[in-house]
Amino acid sequence: MKRRDVVVIAASSGAFHVLRTLVARLPADLPAIISIVVHIGRHASRLPELLSCWGPLPACHASHGDVPQPGHIYLAPPDRHLLMNKGRFQLSGAAAENFARPAADPLFRSAAMQYGERVVGVVLSGDLDDGAAGLAMVRAHGGYGIVQDPADCEVSSMPRAALKAAGADAIALADALADAIVAAVQGAPRIAPDPDDIDHAALRTEAQIASGERVGLDELDGIAVRSALTCPDCGGVLWRLRDIHPPRYRCHTGHAYSIRSLDEAIVQRTEQSIWMAIRAVNECVVLARERRQSATRAGDATAASAEDLRINDAQALSDLLRAAVERAGALRGREAE
Repeated sequence: MKRRDVVVIAASSGAFHVLRTLVARLPADLPAIISIVVHIGRHASRLPELLSCWGPLPACHASHGDVPQPGHIYLAPPDRHLLMNKGRFQLSGAAAENFARPAADPLFRSAAMQYGERVVGVVLSGDLDDGAAGLAMVRAHGGYGIVQDPADCEVSSMPRAALKAAGADAIALADALADAIVAAVQGAPRIAPDPDDIDHAALRTEAQIASGERVGLDELDGIAVRSALTCPDCGGVLWRLRDIHPPRYRCHTGHAYSIRSLDEAIVQRTEQSIWMAIRAVNECVVLARERRQSATRAGDATAASAEDLRINDAQALSDLLRAAVERAGALRGREAE
């Protein structure tokens, strides 16, 4: 059995208490590097301090250029992707992936590229689908996959997406995650088969594009096809990756989305556009009222009446748009029961 010594963990909504349980049950002599991405955005975080208090392994935010050590926990710092490259940590301010920076997919992808079969990928509770493409890449390179049981999650979207995209070698309750990680490190055999249609060269190119090693339209054209969709973040063209494990999209500035994250982004953009239309209509009402007041002061009843009609039409349109905002929420994809 193959020992593994690089553990990468994705955690988001609902994972705080899971992490507390997990680190408390890990052994002090675990011979593996543990790297964790939590979706903290730009917010300052005391999580390394807390993890150090909750369990026997010391935890800290990773620094650029650090050489990771076994028996330590490293967390992605606020607003930076955490990558593993040539035996060192690399921090990146590259574009957000799946709405997040830090995001789990860049860490998982870089670990898979660097360490292959030595990697254990773990996806915990969270919303949307960050970590799904990353776990698929870990498993495509011979790594071991662990997913928190969706029925045990406060927010089950990330584990469900990971299972759909990559499968898993172990599905564990929060209380059993530490045991599953220890077993994987000690060489537990993989039980789920890999897809047989993975383009490893394309995966390497995607990882290089995401890390900034290769940027350009030619590289994207080589591994993806241009779609009719535009990037919700920057408005550029989105390429649809030919690899379908899972379906995902990327623009040439670096933004990347798995399919649920893209769905959420498009719905949010739709709602934002409707709210902007409501604002414009409300401004029409304000201006029409001012014009009506001017017409009334001038004794022009015909003009005042025309402005009343304009106000009524605008208010009716505003009501329709507000109803459309509520209906736009129905565009969101629903998780399968």
